[in-house]
Amino acid sequence: MDYASTTPLINTAVEANCLTVEFNRPDALNALRPEMLSEAARLVEQASDDPEVKVIVLRGAGRAFSAGVDLKVLQGIKPEGGIIGNVFDEPAARLAAAIRDSNVPVIARAVGACFTGALEVALHCDFVYTTDTTKFGDTHTKFGLRPTWGMSQTLSRAVGQRRARELSFTARIFTGAQAFEWGVANASFETPEALDEALVATCAQIAGNSAEAVAAMKDLYRLAETEQGIRPSLAGETASNYEISDTDERLSAF
Repeated sequence: MDYASTTPLINTAVEANCLTVEFNRPDALNALRPEMLSEAARLVEQASDDPEVKVIVLRGAGRAFSAGVDLKVLQGIKPEGGIIGNVFDEPAARLAAAIRDSNVPVIARAVGACFTGALEVALHCDFVYTTDTTKFGDTHTKFGLRPTWGMSQTLSRAVGQRRARELSFTARIFTGAQAFEWGVANASFETPEALDEALVATCAQIAGNSAEAVAAMKDLYRLAETEQGIRPSLAGETASNYEISDTDERLSAF
């Protein structure tokens, strides 16, 4: 299959049965734009039906995975109840569903920075590799926003309810070493080079196994997570409405 990207904001490569999907805004720390999420989703969906692709790696160009949503895209948009709206939520929901529903394992290579929306994307991946000095954080509360891409469930499943609440309420930054210690990441390495060496070996191990068995295992883990609880949050369709009045003020200060 042809994995050429339809936007310069996404790079792709296929090697040794591994599709790499790379956010490509290095000068902006790969801050996410809607078209990046949509194109990444399309590529993951396409790879799910390709028997030649056994693993997908999601990464960022340059020195960061992603600094999160590009808040400049939100200029002129008035969030309601702390929700940024469909300009981001629809493509983000599509990417999350593509990752979770894919027959192919998706690995996030989270290096440098992985904040908020980017952390939500990484948490939907099957697992995460990072480096000790990478900076992570859920900064929704800092900007008067609330997560609609699944953070309240995926983060708590990774680190437990109490630590997830602490991280979200405080918007504190934590390191890749802590991400590994707490369960956000599967492994943390001293350098990106060491990470990449391990990543190649892991991809080769997965590719050497039965693709059908791997797909079945992924489906079983997905069922075990009772995804019905995740999908409503992705769409922002929570049972309660929230009044958050200072979002505009906080975003304008960015």
